[in-house]
Amino acid sequence: MLKYILTFFFFFHSPSSFADTKETYRQLSIFNEVYNRVKNQYVEELTDKELVEKALNGMLQALDPHSSYMNEEIYKEMQVDTSGSFGGLGIEITTDKGFIKIISPIDDTPADKAGIQAGDYITHLNGDSVVDMNLKEAIDLMRGEVGTSITLTIIRGTEDPFDVELIRDTIKMASVKHRVLNDVGVLRVSTFNEQTTSGLQDSIQKLEESENPPIGYVLDLRNNPGGLLAESVSVSDLFLEQGEIVSIRGREKNDVQVYSAKKGDLINQKPLVVLINEGSASASEIVAGALQDHNRAVIMGMKSFGKGSVQTIVPIDSGAIRLTIAKYYTPSGDSIQAVGIEPDVVVPRAELNIIDNYFTFRESDYQDALDNETTDGNEEEATSTDILEKDYQLSRAVDAVKTIAVLN
Repeated sequence: MLKYILTFFFFFHSPSSFADTKETYRQLSIFNEVYNRVKNQYVEELTDKELVEKALNGMLQALDPHSSYMNEEIYKEMQVDTSGSFGGLGIEITTDKGFIKIISPIDDTPADKAGIQAGDYITHLNGDSVVDMNLKEAIDLMRGEVGTSITLTIIRGTEDPFDVELIRDTIKMASVKHRVLNDVGVLRVSTFNEQTTSGLQDSIQKLEESENPPIGYVLDLRNNPGGLLAESVSVSDLFLEQGEIVSIRGREKNDVQVYSAKKGDLINQKPLVVLINEGSASASEIVAGALQDHNRAVIMGMKSFGKGSVQTIVPIDSGAIRLTIAKYYTPSGDSIQAVGIEPDVVVPRAELNIIDNYFTFRESDYQDALDNETTDGNEEEATSTDILEKDYQLSRAVDAVKTIAVLN
């Protein structure tokens, strides 16, 4: 095994790195000894493939919570996820300190309908502990045939653990929905996949061409775990006339990539309020940060998740690695990594209490965090009054848009 590792090392390393050859040999010799010990003496027999995959995962996951190795199966699942349709429960999860953490539920999925919340963490799946379970194992257990059930044991804040039974369903990423509430267009974006920008454009076009166009808009990014960088840039560009949207900076000083807006505001400078909360992460934070820094929107809600690192997918053989290569920076030059976006107007959930503030899970809570289906028509099953009475944050956002419209 060691000779294969050394062959790999010498093939891919630059000549300048050979000064460290002696130390590299020593470290790889230690790796080889550990590998052989595990191979020959571990209580359960493991194949070379299993051991190598675990070694790769260990190396990458020890760097930060978002770097990982994806074998062929996981890589294919990732490609399906970003295309906008997959099977499962409808939750965005991660691992942290040996547990399965929920970043956010996906709109209109079994998890969302059952009341799963951002910040919850799962302790058991069908009664089996998830302690030290890796992400692939958790996903494999939670995914299954449509119509079958699984019981999640949840811990939320200081509440006692409780069980939630979910029925698996085909998850279609309805990434954009729209409705009109009190003359205000509400654009709900639940994730940033390949359909998001086109879905948002379609929604705005329908609202703008209606008999009574909205006086302004609310862009609802609450519990949106992020997704594709390109989509976050193009969504931001829909509302901006010019200027920087986001910059990405790597390990080298000159390793900077800047994304800028092109002329053309799709809503013609109408009032815009962006709603965020502790479940708004990554691409959501790029959009909120860009619109905030350009004074194009008022940001309302709660402080966002704080996931400001950039991952690249590098195909290797039949699998791939997800590797953190840079950090996002808002137009003002601020990094949101482990910090998040502070809203201009803080609006807590109606049921939020002091305890919730201490048990909100964000990027900075990671042990290894780095430093600093589009639908047609509106949802009409509930009246505007019903919706706004149940959603305090949205009610405040709608009021804010109306106020800005009057002032303008």
